[in-house]
Amino acid sequence: MSKSILDLIGNTPLVLSRVLNKNPNVKLFFKMEGHNPGGSVKDRAALNMLKSGLERGDILKTDKLIEATSGNTGIALAMIAGVYGLDIELVMPENATKERVQTMRAFGAKVTLTSSDVGIEGARDYAESKVQNEGYIMINQFANDDNWKAHYKTTGPEIWEDTHGEITHFVSAMGTTGTIMGTSTYLKEQNSEVEIVGVQPTDDSSIPGIRKWPKEYLPKIFDASKVDRTMEVSQQEAVDMAKRLAKEEGIFSGMSSGGAAVAALRLADTLEHGVIVSIVCDRGDRYLSSDLFA
Repeated sequence: MSKSILDLIGNTPLVLSRVLNKNPNVKLFFKMEGHNPGGSVKDRAALNMLKSGLERGDILKTDKLIEATSGNTGIALAMIAGVYGLDIELVMPENATKERVQTMRAFGAKVTLTSSDVGIEGARDYAESKVQNEGYIMINQFANDDNWKAHYKTTGPEIWEDTHGEITHFVSAMGTTGTIMGTSTYLKEQNSEVEIVGVQPTDDSSIPGIRKWPKEYLPKIFDASKVDRTMEVSQQEAVDMAKRLAKEEGIFSGMSSGGAAVAALRLADTLEHGVIVSIVCDRGDRYLSSDLFA
């Protein structure tokens, strides 16, 4: 019996690809992060950032917290801040799906929408101005070491244990880069030969959750030496694969998960043998008002 909803964060299942992977000598597993109570991989980082901040005294119950988000981190922070009784404002571009906005508000967070013309960078600038001028405390997932450490402590060990140490390749979309940084650090400590593959969008693509950051916005937690290879996927490839994951594997996820799966399958086709784990970072139900599954 769980004492808190927060006890259900982590320990998500691995699901073997039965249809999409055509290489009989490669096992491709999908790490089902939508099974977290907040519906995404970001539950892990949000919990570690808030819990560790409270334990160190960096965050006080009386603080006004703020964070810019494209969606999943905001939902996770709203849920966990509500459990801890914290006051949080979440800042998102106005073109975020209404499911995300409504979910954050349901958990009790204040949601501020910024112009979609300036994207997540504009939301980050707005949050920074509130910190500088109004005394807010920023969680700052892009520079907060508790982000990647959440995956060092949980995601990496789970994957290592569930594959019985046989994993050869780890594939993850790169947004804040917390997932790939923490998981890479742990897996490389167990076996330096595990190849870490980061997924980025092609230059003409817009894929929520996968970014090529301008230099001035590059997450401070990112360490390029922890990624062995990057693979680019297009927006259309990510959309098509999200639909195929749902229809052919029964895995209902968002566009960034589709992008990671594109890279994982492309990789599987090139290997003589191997065990690949690809992150499915969230659930598809928070995209139903978009045209992803239209």
